Amino acid sequence: MSLGKLIGFLAFAVSLYILWQIRQVLLLVFAAVIFAVVLNRIVRLLERGGVKRGIAIALTVICLLGILFILLALIGPSFAQQLEKLGSLAPISLESLQNWVNSLSHWLPVGLINVRSISDFLPRLQPFITQLLNNTYTWFSDLLAIILNLLLVLILIIMLVANPAPYRRGLILLFPGFYRRRANEIISECESALVGWVSATLIDMAAIAVVSFIGLLILGVPLALANGIIAGLLEFIPNIGPVLSVIPPMVVAALLVSPGKAVAVLILYIVIQQVEAYILVPFVMKQQVELLPAVTLLAVVIFGSLFGFLGVFLAVPLVIVSKIWMNELLIKDILSNWNKNENDSSPSEEAIALARSAKGDR
Repeated sequence: MSLGKLIGFLAFAVSLYILWQIRQVLLLVFAAVIFAVVLNRIVRLLERGGVKRGIAIALTVICLLGILFILLALIGPSFAQQLEKLGSLAPISLESLQNWVNSLSHWLPVGLINVRSISDFLPRLQPFITQLLNNTYTWFSDLLAIILNLLLVLILIIMLVANPAPYRRGLILLFPGFYRRRANEIISECESALVGWVSATLIDMAAIAVVSFIGLLILGVPLALANGIIAGLLEFIPNIGPVLSVIPPMVVAALLVSPGKAVAVLILYIVIQQVEAYILVPFVMKQQVELLPAVTLLAVVIFGSLFGFLGVFLAVPLVIVSKIWMNELLIKDILSNWNKNENDSSPSEEAIALARSAKGDR
């Protein structure tokens, strides 16, 4: 290996190491870019209505912060109280579960399950779960710290929204001259996909929270507000979130009402998820890039294990952007033109576009 190749390899390895060390910062920057893209779309809509850009940016930020403050003021106190009550049910639920397991020994065949081992295990599990749930406010303080860190990125978001053109040009300049116009088109496609995903996800979360709250109220399940908000928040995590959201209301219904009510809650959530899958999602996510369920599940697990909460939060947009670039750059522009006949007198549309891009950049 020549000295130049060795230096290039070492520089590449050092670059990868540095990128890995600052991965959390890069994820925060990516989150800022997502929010900036969405806000920029709103600002452009206001500009079309005749509002100056500086005033449009200020109005957008003030309105969003005002909406967030109003929601926290209206829902926050009730949600915190109901969440505290939900955590206090842990010892009662474990005691009821232990009594139910002990009752199995009277009517189940001998040797079918080891009831004694389960009964001995549950008392050891209770202190762990009680301590875990007693740290609910610690969890929320950590979550609040994350939210505050994201709010610090607001300065970066405002900078990106205030004058996005230089940052976009700088990103495009990283590509070869003949491909810059094509890169600009792909970046625009990523922007539209991210805006569609954010708007559709927010609508989906709000709809699931409201419908779950109303359904639990109709069934007479206590702590309906807390469970409805939990269902809406967990909807942000694809595949895993909807499954986890059914556990708290079922536990509450089984302990405070009746086991039959818990079955009714399970049926309610199954109906809600079916309506979401076949009616709500196709209606509100028309602009979202279609992702296979297995891909989204693996993305959440992999990015969550690598990057923690931010990885889970940004798994889907990362996959969306990666899919667009793979589809446009790798599949359409490279693999689709691989090993074409050099004597073919009819060039492909991709080749014509690249040639025009090259002429335009000269």
